[in-house]
Amino acid sequence: MATTADFKNGLCIEFNGEPYTIVEFQHVKPGKGGAFVRTKLKNLRTGRVIPNTFTAGEKIDIIRVERRQYQFLYADGDDYYFMHSETYEQISLPKEMIDAPQFLKEGMICDVTFLADNEQPINCELPTFVDLEITYTEPGERGNTATNTLKPATVETGATVRVPLFVNTGEVVRIDTRTGDYVERVKN
Repeated sequence: MATTADFKNGLCIEFNGEPYTIVEFQHVKPGKGGAFVRTKLKNLRTGRVIPNTFTAGEKIDIIRVERRQYQFLYADGDDYYFMHSETYEQISLPKEMIDAPQFLKEGMICDVTFLADNEQPINCELPTFVDLEITYTEPGERGNTATNTLKPATVETGATVRVPLFVNTGEVVRIDTRTGDYVERVKN
């Protein structure tokens, strides 16, 4: 058992029967009334972020989680198969557990989060940035770069992202997996 005084960013707690991690917290001591802690909690199963307020000194359950690196092998329907790099143990995860499955590429290394008590996988995080080749996009017009206009482009995983007009088919682009946004062109 811990209290709200033990809060720190990244701490994993059990809240309403679900595993959450603390994204952000703030101790508040108003002039009148008792102190409290304002938090933003991220559900480790769904990825949803919710705000919550705890009274100061409230007891909470801390849970232990382990993050392990797994290599993505292939997808079969809604099941995604991963392999541990050292033990060659294979696991399958449903699509809902993966943060951005549309950007998964064979051979990509991902962080899989497990509950330490029962070795149950609860989440899979892709790297923050991935480099993907554009398989199709409309050709850009020469000289039309004065505005920040974006066009749709299909990448090698089949996902559609918005890229600037000067990006063409066959080029490799860096994509932010948290937002799905284009970051930059990658030079070979």
